Amino acid sequence: MTFPPQNTRKIAVFRALQLGDMLCAVPALRALRHSYPRAEITLLGLPWAASFCDRFSEYVDRFIHFPGYPGLPEQPFDPLLWKNFVERMHNEQFDLILQMQGNGSIVNEMLIGLQAGPVAGFHSAGSYRNPDLFIEYPTGISEIERHLQMLDHLGIPAQGTQLEFPVTDAEIFNLYDSNPLLPHSHFVCVHPGSRGAWRQWPPSHFACLADQCAGLGYQVVVTGTEAEAPITAQVIDMMDYPAIDLTGKTGLGEIGQLIREADLLISNCTGVSHIASALRTPSIVISMDGEPERWGPLNKHLHKTIDWTKGQDFAQVLALTDAMLDPARHFVPA
Repeated sequence: MTFPPQNTRKIAVFRALQLGDMLCAVPALRALRHSYPRAEITLLGLPWAASFCDRFSEYVDRFIHFPGYPGLPEQPFDPLLWKNFVERMHNEQFDLILQMQGNGSIVNEMLIGLQAGPVAGFHSAGSYRNPDLFIEYPTGISEIERHLQMLDHLGIPAQGTQLEFPVTDAEIFNLYDSNPLLPHSHFVCVHPGSRGAWRQWPPSHFACLADQCAGLGYQVVVTGTEAEAPITAQVIDMMDYPAIDLTGKTGLGEIGQLIREADLLISNCTGVSHIASALRTPSIVISMDGEPERWGPLNKHLHKTIDWTKGQDFAQVLALTDAMLDPARHFVPA
């Protein structure tokens, strides 16, 4: 093992990204905790990820807000916040900093420049790094497997590829207490929104697919954030059947419980698709970014990913929906 557990007491993981990206990193965090059960593991991430650390407290001990950096688009750069962050990192002095955000074309120099401890992770093709600490960023594989491959290079064995999404008893109670009209029988969850308009399947397609589910006898529940209300409203307005609209009415844990109880999730390739994967709820995932091999669920039996950039056959999606909701078909997680 490159970093022996007896000498590795403070580990930082740099991954300042959104929900789906973070969920895909959970198997790597699980492997890290298994190899370093006594180490303090700190996530350096976006502000929202403090709640991620709370949810995954079994694997992450602390959260430090990464304030942004020139060239990274996830948040604006604030020079004063950056100065404070640099001072804090220098004082932390980690035994290991894992670079788990892309190929390192920007962040490797940034993390090494912090002088907060040894950095290991990915490097881009042609950008040489210490081969004991870095591997070339692999392409054409799952985001989950990519990070496990990097950890394996450091002598940290994988503990499975299964995603996780813990839901608390309080979140379960709040879902049903706040939404008494939720169905207690079979329903389909439709989540038409996505971060970035280029990743959104047309609302008319979601509406037609939702009507197909309703026609098969399933209640349709439409979900989304408050910011996605214009999209969910379009879907509901275009539907012939009534739907339960939970847009902006659920927190992340409540969404998780809703997906857990659903017979099927229909969504773009976004955060909720990874929640369905974690909770083993059958799903149809529309990939609009042309990277289904990277972001699509690993269990191809339980989850069907449609690469819309290669073939726009709506009839195929309708037929797939019928097949997945066929009572005679049994889904047994692989």
